[in-house]
Amino acid sequence: MNTRIHEILTKYQSELLDEWLAAIAASGVRRDALMKEGELRDQAAEFLRLLTRALEQGNVSDINTPAYASIRDMLDRLSRSRSLLGLSPTETATFVFSLKLPLFERLRREHAKESQVVADELWAVTVLLDRLGLYTTEIHQRTREEVIARQQQEMMELSTPVVALWDRIVALPLIGTLDSGRTQTVMETLLQRIVETGAEIAIIDITGVPTVDTLTAQHLIKTVTATRLMGAECVISGIRPQIAQTIVHLGVDLSDVVTKSTLASAFSWALKRLNQTIGGGPRSAALKG
Repeated sequence: MNTRIHEILTKYQSELLDEWLAAIAASGVRRDALMKEGELRDQAAEFLRLLTRALEQGNVSDINTPAYASIRDMLDRLSRSRSLLGLSPTETATFVFSLKLPLFERLRREHAKESQVVADELWAVTVLLDRLGLYTTEIHQRTREEVIARQQQEMMELSTPVVALWDRIVALPLIGTLDSGRTQTVMETLLQRIVETGAEIAIIDITGVPTVDTLTAQHLIKTVTATRLMGAECVISGIRPQIAQTIVHLGVDLSDVVTKSTLASAFSWALKRLNQTIGGGPRSAALKG
């Protein structure tokens, strides 16, 4: 079976290329603004060449064999690049699926008097191109998931800035929900900044944290513990009345943790702890900072 298909690809490769590109254009999913015609032709020509080589070396039913390694690599690159360009999975898979019609027509013409041969070959080609097309959707989806995961990580890092408030005092304002993944980022960022700045006091401000449950409180305690292991004291500020009541109701023990209602009061406590003073009032303190 793969011998007949291989012969068709070898004999009519140039004609198939032109007919395939016409089929892609007729499908209505070509995005000329994102991909030039010359680039599309080069990709189609490479696909036909690699498909011909794969059928010469292997069989028509299993695209996971070593014979299809090159064409899988090519589709991997194609799918990733199209995903990053913003093309949909359908638009990406159509690149492969559009080859069906011109290839079907060539097979039918070559074996017009052999109905069973035509039926068998058409089925074999359908299965092969379907598997290759579905492979592109898998890579496309995987690429999008990787991009989303990377963006989430970057957003998480941006949402946990550690600010040097004063000599040996840093602050970490938290905004949003504090989950396990973010807690790890918070710890790593805070501990790294303590090392870089030689800070002795770290203020974790939770004014922007909407709710505090048992898990959130545990995350905060872990961060406090890690900070202490680095030789710095930790203060939690932004304890609103509602959060204080919730912590008491949950039975979370923060008795050995310094807590303040506002970031300003935590900063004032930190200055006294380090025996530092700010002269000239709030404005001069702001200018000095």
